Amino acid sequence: MRNARALEPRRQANSNLLGDHVKTSDSIVKILAPAGKVWRALTIPDLVKQWQYGSDLLTTWEPGTPIVFRNEWNGQIFEQKGTVLEFLPEARVKYSLFFPRPDLEDISEHRFFMTYELTENDGTTSLLVRQEDPRPSPPDESSGGDDGPDVLAQLKELVEIKMP
Repeated sequence: MRNARALEPRRQANSNLLGDHVKTSDSIVKILAPAGKVWRALTIPDLVKQWQYGSDLLTTWEPGTPIVFRNEWNGQIFEQKGTVLEFLPEARVKYSLFFPRPDLEDISEHRFFMTYELTENDGTTSLLVRQEDPRPSPPDESSGGDDGPDVLAQLKELVEIKMP
């Protein structure tokens, strides 16, 4: 089996400076491709759509500008909106997002942060994906696992197999 240990999730919890609880989730993916190719899959809308839940990505990637992930499910349009915070080509991108929930209003304290950091060594890219989430847990959240698709495995397959 090729690259059986390629996905190495690490989970940890941190606190921010205000003492509020921030849930931090780190995952590291080793991708057999140069950083430039991985970067394209992370930042080009047509490629992002192939691994990110079929979402349409709308952004200019300029720090301080909006970023929107738009998806349709059961005839309804869902949008996650935020702000591009950092954009260092082929190295690091960070943005904030608000994921709509009935119990939360769209304010800065309810936005989570996504960071993607790339490090290349001998044609293999190590991708660190970090989610920092200060939002309170939803009232009906169970302790069960995530049943959604493994987007990092889909990203790895896209870059290593499907992209030219």
